[in-house]
Parts: sequence; C-alpha cells; structure tokens
Amino acid sequence: MKVGVSMHQYEYTWVRKTRGTLLDFCKELEPNGLNQQNRFAWQSVRNTLVHIADCYYAWLGSFVLLKTEKPLTPRKELHNFNFNKIKGRFEQVDSIVNEVYKLYGNQLNERIERKIPWREEPEIISITPNKLLMHTITHEFHHKGQIVSKLRMMGYEPPNTDILGTKD
Repeated sequence: MKVGVSMHQYEYTWVRKTRGTLLDFCKELEPNGLNQQNRFAWQSVRNTLVHIADCYYAWLGSFVLLKTEKPLTPRKELHNFNFNKIKGRFEQVDSIVNEVYKLYGNQLNERIERKIPWREEPEIISITPNKLLMHTITHEFHHKGQIVSKLRMMGYEPPNTDILGTKD
C-alpha cells in the first residue's frame, strides 16, 4: 500500500483496475456492440455503463458532496454517449470518489442526514459515506457482471474482470 493512501483508497484502485479492463475491452467494440439493444439489464452495454457512473454521481457526487445537481441521465439522452464520453464520465467518478476520501477521511462512518437531492418527494435519509461507497462499488460489480454476460450473449469473449485478477 502506498504511503499516505488510506486502506479504502487502496482498495478502490482494484475497482478502477477491473473497470479499466472492461473499458479497454469495450473500447474495441463496434458501435453496435456498445449500443446493441436487448431486454437484458439496461438494454445495452453503453446504457449500463452510464447507469453505473450515474450511481456514483447520485450517491457520492449529489448526496455526499452536494455537487452534482442532476446526477441521473434521462433515458432519452443516453444516445449522446459514445465510448469517449463514457470514459470521461468514469474519470469524473474517480475524482468524486477521491474527493469523498479527502473530505471525509477518518469520518467515513459518521452519518449524514439529509434529503435525497434528486428526488422530487422530500425523502430524508441518514447514512454514512462509507456505506454509500460500498453501495456504489457493489452496484458497479453487479452491473459489470451483467455487461460481461451481455457481451458473451453477443458472441464476444470478454476478459476476466474479477478483483482477484488484478496485480497488487
């Protein structure tokens, strides 16, 4: 582990590496491979990747940091995302995660109580940044598994995207 990097930040590098493996593979897909619609998960690889990033935007960028005002991409705007825009979105996600680690440091387990900013109904919740970090990461891995399955159904042979496949 690097000096000056918290345990959580070090573990997040594994998340980034497995995401990078998947994104490197998706970069080589033909546009219809990225955008091919089916009734599985979020309809396409593109839509599912945007949905993954939106979860980080919503819970960490909007709820924890109060920065991303409209964190969820409307379905009608998904067609605007090409691979480069998706990759850029995940670079922003990494900045958001790093900012959460920087701002909350040793207070990741202290509760935040506030309204969910993007919901019209005034729903107030009390939750820790640490739990939201875990949620966004497990959410990503859930959907990453769907993407890998979708790619296999489309005839591709995606790479191993498991954390055990990363180098320390």
